[in-house]
Amino acid sequence: MANSALEIVGLLVSLIGLIGAAATTGMPMWRVTAFIGDNIIVFETLFEGLWMNCYQQASFRMQCKVYDSLLALTPDLQAARGLMCCSLALSGLGVLISLIGMQCTSCIQNNDRAKRLVLIIAGSMIILGCFCVLIPVSWTGHVIITNFYNPLLIDAQRRELGAALYIGWVTSAFLFAGGCIFICCNIQSDDKDSERYLYSKASDYSVYPQQPLQPLQPQQLMTLPQPRPQPMLSRYPSSIYSYQSRYPSVHSAHSGVAFL
Repeated sequence: MANSALEIVGLLVSLIGLIGAAATTGMPMWRVTAFIGDNIIVFETLFEGLWMNCYQQASFRMQCKVYDSLLALTPDLQAARGLMCCSLALSGLGVLISLIGMQCTSCIQNNDRAKRLVLIIAGSMIILGCFCVLIPVSWTGHVIITNFYNPLLIDAQRRELGAALYIGWVTSAFLFAGGCIFICCNIQSDDKDSERYLYSKASDYSVYPQQPLQPLQPQQLMTLPQPRPQPMLSRYPSSIYSYQSRYPSVHSAHSGVAFL
């Protein structure tokens, strides 16, 4: 029952992370104009994202334009496009696969080992999606901070961290937590599995206490009496007898006559 509740929590956390990854990918607020030095034109704000750049005027009107060429982007934004798409694919597949292996679903019946394996695979995919979000967001943030303190750039070329980067960091934390919940709740050793016994609810059974083992006592060897050989009976008369008789036999009488 506890595992079922944790699996539901992991699913909700992963869904929040998936929504955050989608928002981070589509938002143009990766880079924002920095109002420092002589740049005092606060009525226009420039936003740079993965797919477009936008101008906002007077805090209520925004105009956006899609990038004409992918090669015109900086290397960090080019890599961020591919990694964010990979993150959406891995996280989405991980959430869908986790629905198959959860205990509250009946997609896999009478096979707890297969369900645990499915959830471990789903959690691994979600964690991979977490790293695919964390890498481009951190890389872009590093480039923005490095360029901000670059003395060769003028103030109009400096940028600040946009809202999409902060959402990306929070999203990676949610995805990491959801993946860890799925993995940690379903890793069990084979020894624990061997100690489980399944009983039918309708059957009556009682638990017997374990009896202590008694040492074996040496036993004396017993000799069995051997049967005595029985004389063989034959239907043909025999002139050889193994017992002494007081009457002479026919064979001995003939021998005496022959001797005389």
